[in-house]
Amino acid sequence: MKKIIFTLIMIAPIVAITAQKDSNPILKKWDGPYGGVPAFTEYKLNDLKPAIEFAIAEKLNEIEQIANNKEAPTFENTIVALEKIGRKLSQVYAIFGIYSANMNSPEFEPIETEMTPKFSELNNKYYQNTRLFDRISTVYNAPEKSKLNPEQQRLVWFYYSNFVREGANADPQSKERIAKINEELAGLFTKFSQNQLADESNIYLELKKEADFEGLPTELKNAAIAEAKERKLNVIGCIANTRSSIEPFLTFSNRRDLREKAFKIFTNRGDNDNANNNNATLVQILKLRAEKAKLLGFKTFADWSLSNTMAQKPQKTLDLMMSVWTPAVEKVHTDVAEMQNMVAAEGGKFKIAAWDYRYYSEKVRKAKYDLDQNDLKPYLQLEKLREGMFWVAGEVFNLGFKQVDNVPVFHPDVRVWEVYNKISNKVVGVWYFDPYARKGKRSGAWMNATREQSRVEGDVITLVSNNCNFIKGKEGEPILISWDDASTLFHEFGHALHGLNSNVTYPSLSGTNTPRDYVEFPSQIMERWLATPQVLNQFALHYQTGQPMPISLVERNEKAATFNEAFSTVETIASALVDMKLHLLQNPDIDPKKFEKETLDMLNMPKEIVMRHRIPQFGHIFSDDAYAAGYYGYLWADVISADATEAFTEETKNKLYDKRMAKLLYENVFSIGNTIDPEIAYKRFRGRDVTSDALMRARGFTPSTKK
Repeated sequence: MKKIIFTLIMIAPIVAITAQKDSNPILKKWDGPYGGVPAFTEYKLNDLKPAIEFAIAEKLNEIEQIANNKEAPTFENTIVALEKIGRKLSQVYAIFGIYSANMNSPEFEPIETEMTPKFSELNNKYYQNTRLFDRISTVYNAPEKSKLNPEQQRLVWFYYSNFVREGANADPQSKERIAKINEELAGLFTKFSQNQLADESNIYLELKKEADFEGLPTELKNAAIAEAKERKLNVIGCIANTRSSIEPFLTFSNRRDLREKAFKIFTNRGDNDNANNNNATLVQILKLRAEKAKLLGFKTFADWSLSNTMAQKPQKTLDLMMSVWTPAVEKVHTDVAEMQNMVAAEGGKFKIAAWDYRYYSEKVRKAKYDLDQNDLKPYLQLEKLREGMFWVAGEVFNLGFKQVDNVPVFHPDVRVWEVYNKISNKVVGVWYFDPYARKGKRSGAWMNATREQSRVEGDVITLVSNNCNFIKGKEGEPILISWDDASTLFHEFGHALHGLNSNVTYPSLSGTNTPRDYVEFPSQIMERWLATPQVLNQFALHYQTGQPMPISLVERNEKAATFNEAFSTVETIASALVDMKLHLLQNPDIDPKKFEKETLDMLNMPKEIVMRHRIPQFGHIFSDDAYAAGYYGYLWADVISADATEAFTEETKNKLYDKRMAKLLYENVFSIGNTIDPEIAYKRFRGRDVTSDALMRARGFTPSTKK
C-alpha cells in the first residue's frame, strides 16, 4: 500500500503562490458530492508540477508553524495539529499517484523524475526538524499521556516511533547523509519503475498466423486480435507483456515454441540488453539502503525495515517461510513427475521447463479432477462477480452500493459507486473501479485510497479505488476471467473494504495504514468468500444461458482447490526469500543475476519454476520502500487469514456468513485501522494467538507441530 510522503522546495513569493492557488485547477479545494471529490475532468498535465510546488511550500509552512509554537507542547497543539495539516499536498499527491499508476505517459515521466526526489526532500526536513521532534517527545514522555484515550495514545506512539525510526535522534552528520540517501533513492525508485513499465509497454509477442492461436480460448484470441489493432501492428494478434496476458497464454497455448518466447519476454523485463536494464539501478538502491540502515543504528536494512512490523525480526520471517517452503517444494516434485508422465504419454521427448508448467498443470488438473480453467470461465463474468462482491459486503458488513454518474473520473473506463451502511443509510465512502488494461497503466492489481476516512476535522468519508488489468476483448461481449483472476478481484476488494469500513478519528491510523505484514490479512480473508455456495449460486452464472455453475462443477472445483498450490507457494516464497536475503546483506555489491541463481540453488528451487518476481522486475521492493524486506508479508498475513477463516467454519452453521463472527471481524479488524496493536486486536477477534496450522491445511500441506 502506498503512503503519502512529503517534500521541500524553496518557498515562492507570496503573490506568486496566491496567483497559482487561484488559477490552478489541481489546487482547487475538492467540491461537489461526498464532501468533495477530485475534479479529474478539469486537470491538465502541465498544471501538475506547479501544483506540487505550491502544495509543498504550503506544507512546509504549516510544519514550521507547529514547530515554532510558543505554547508548551500538548496533544492538541502538536499531535492533532500535525494530523490537520498538509491537506492540499495530500490531494495533489493523490492526483500525482493516479497519473503515475493509471495514466503514465512520455509527457508525465519528466515530471515524475523531477518531482519524486522533492517529495523525499520534504520528508527529510519533516523528520529531521529538531524543534518539531522535541515537541513530539515532550508529549510522548509527559505524564498527561496516560489520560488520553487508547486511540490518542496510539497516535502519540505512532508519531514518536516514526520520527525515531527515520533518524530524529541521529547526529547532525548522519542526518545530513540520510537526507541525501533518501533523495537519491527517490530518483532511483522512479527510474526502476519507468524502466519496468517501458519493457512491459514496448515488448510483446506477435501472433502472425492462425496456427499461432492454437489452443487459445476464444476470449483470449479476441483480446490478442484487439491488442494488435490497438497497437496498429501488421500482424493478426499480439500478447502484451503483462501478467494478465502472458499467464493465460502460457496456460492454454499448444505452441511450445511460442510459450517459450512469451515466458522469456515476461521474465526478462528489466533484464534486457537495452536502456531499460534495471540491474545497476537496483544494486545502487541496495547499497544506499544498507548504508542508511547502519546510520540509523541497524545491522542491515532488513532489521530496520522490520522494526515497525508484527514480525519485528528477520529470522522470524525466515523461519515461517522455510516451514512452508520445504513441504511445498516436495509437493512440486510430485506434481512435476505427474506432468512428465503426461509428456511421455503424448510422445514428447523433452523435460518440463518453466514455460511448460502452467500448460501441463492444466492437463493434469483435467485428468485428475475432470476440470480445467475453461470449464469455469464461462461462469466467471467480471460484472457478475463484481455484483457478488457487493452482495458479500452487504451480508458481512451491511454495506450497500449505488452506481453514480455525478463523480468525475480520470478515464472513460472508470465507474463509480456510492457506498452506504444499509442499516443507518449513512454514506461511508466512494468506490472507483478501473478494471481494464491499457497502455500507460502499470501491470497487476491494486487498491488506492485517494482520501482516508477520519473525524478529526468533521466526518470525512474515504475515497477508494480498485484497479485491475483485465482484457476487454470484443465490444459488447461479457468479460470472462479465470478463477485466479476472480480471487485477485476479491482480494483487492478486501483492501477497499478495509478502507470503507474504517471508523477512526485520526487519518494517520485510518483504513489500511497498518503494519505492512498485517495489511494483507483483510484482503486475503476476503478471497475466501468467492468459493462459497452463496456466491457461486447467485453470481457464477453462465454468460450465455444465465444458469448457475452446476453442483458437479462446484464440487470438482472444491476437490481441486489445493491443486497447484505448491506451484504458487514456491514462486511467491522464492521471491520473498530472495527479497529478505538481499536486504540482509551488509555489503550488497552484487551481480543480481548471479545472486539470484546462487540463492535459489541453495534453496533447492525446482528448475521448472521461476520466482514470481525476478530481481530486475521486482517492483514491490524496488519502486519504493513499501515492501522492501517485506514481501514475506503476504505469507505472514495468509497465516492470519487462514486461521481467521477457521474461526468462522469450526463451530458455526452459517460458516463465513455467521453474523456473530462477522461482527467480531468488523469490530477488531476492518473498522479499527491501526488504532490498536494488531496482535492484541487479532486476539480479541480469535480468542487466542494465531497459529500456522490452518495455513498448512488450507494449502494441502502437512501441518506444522510448532505453535
